[in-house]
Amino acid sequence: MEQLPGADTIFLALETANTPAHVGGLTVLDASESPDFGFEKLLTLIDERIQLEPRFTCLLHELPLGIDRPYLVRDPDFDVRRHVHRIAVPTPGGMPELAELAAYLHSKGLDRDRPLWEMWFIEGVEGGRCALLMKSHHCLMDGMAGAGLGELLCDLEPDPPPRAPTVSARSIEDHEYGDLAMAVRAALHLAQGPGKLLDFGARMLRQTAAMLLSSRQEGAPPLPFAVPATRFNANVGPRRAFGFASVCLDDVKAVKRHFDVTVNDVVLALTGSALREHLAARNELPDESLVSIVAVSKRAEGDGGIGNQVTMVPCVWATDEPDPVTRLKKIHRNANLAKELSAHYDADMTTGMGEALPPGLTSFFMRSLGPAVSTALAPGNVVVSNVRGTPVPLYVAGARIDTMYPLSILAPSQGLNITAVSYMGKVDVGFIVDPDLVDDVAELAAGVPKALAELVEAIARDDRPKLRVA
Repeated sequence: MEQLPGADTIFLALETANTPAHVGGLTVLDASESPDFGFEKLLTLIDERIQLEPRFTCLLHELPLGIDRPYLVRDPDFDVRRHVHRIAVPTPGGMPELAELAAYLHSKGLDRDRPLWEMWFIEGVEGGRCALLMKSHHCLMDGMAGAGLGELLCDLEPDPPPRAPTVSARSIEDHEYGDLAMAVRAALHLAQGPGKLLDFGARMLRQTAAMLLSSRQEGAPPLPFAVPATRFNANVGPRRAFGFASVCLDDVKAVKRHFDVTVNDVVLALTGSALREHLAARNELPDESLVSIVAVSKRAEGDGGIGNQVTMVPCVWATDEPDPVTRLKKIHRNANLAKELSAHYDADMTTGMGEALPPGLTSFFMRSLGPAVSTALAPGNVVVSNVRGTPVPLYVAGARIDTMYPLSILAPSQGLNITAVSYMGKVDVGFIVDPDLVDDVAELAAGVPKALAELVEAIARDDRPKLRVA
């Protein structure tokens, strides 16, 4: 038994019918060199490996009226077959059909009466391939932990030896609380509530004061009410659409080295350029720059914990700059400034809210003031995450992973989310959207390789020998 910390609980409290709070990943598998690969072999592997991380075999135990943070309790009837499902992609099984199916499956919330994850085994993908779509609730893991979960299910070789149990597999069984003990803990937390609420209020005031002072600097993130308005910063509905693109990691690193920036800067430049082109084509590009909300991991090196350890840092996206090279350099400067400013004020207000308020009260606020609360916690237009994957091939039950496209959550006021992950010499970028707010997500995703081509061409121009005039 484990009581969820505030950082994890907040994702349960923020969840609504239109904004389910699970993250996911779509992996395309090539089983051509694994003749015994199939649904039953996959089930056996998942059943074996999922036991190594106890959170994925636990039920959510919520307290009446949401008076305290919920607990994770071992599911005595856990059955992997209740979580792994089989489906086929519509013919002809191309990437557009796969994206449409993945978006539909991702739009459905998880059943809180079961452990909070599920997987879909998708057959009939073009080229004799298949795919896996995994969904897990954000209260169980953040993006970096998601990469760790992938390592749990994946192997570096097609036929690996059995894995030994880990220490974490026993951690949730170390503490058992009866109804009386949980009631006492809830009463204690409620008694501490006023003090935590005052502390949270003080942090909010410091945050507001720091943002007021820093907003005067060139390139600093604007105040929440000054973030440019777009059509996708509106009330999010229940439907989802999914688009994706892949670019060469070596080209991304070449841009990084040539312009002396970071890989994260390049990812922001590519996604920002794609969004700029998408809005400009519809005469909807704001005169002021959009603001990206960059997910930054707080994990120490080597920390393999599953829970959420992430903060949000707003960064001016330079979408008002027409030149791609100048845009990249501005993003680099703005990102450095955003990191510097975030060190001087508390950027992690989500965790503070989860610790200060009972889940029931937080849920009430989100259902009545969802967009306003979301904007205050993450002041920007789009959340952009970049997760570092592995440069070597991975295998699932003997089948090799060709590609992995991430799918994330939408906040109540943000109908677009962008997540990138590096794998096998590529950067795979996933765009999850509300299709009533963002049309033609495939076109939006196609802007990413186009933006990289512009920067690579700029390198070629810089390296081209200059002709001397006699």
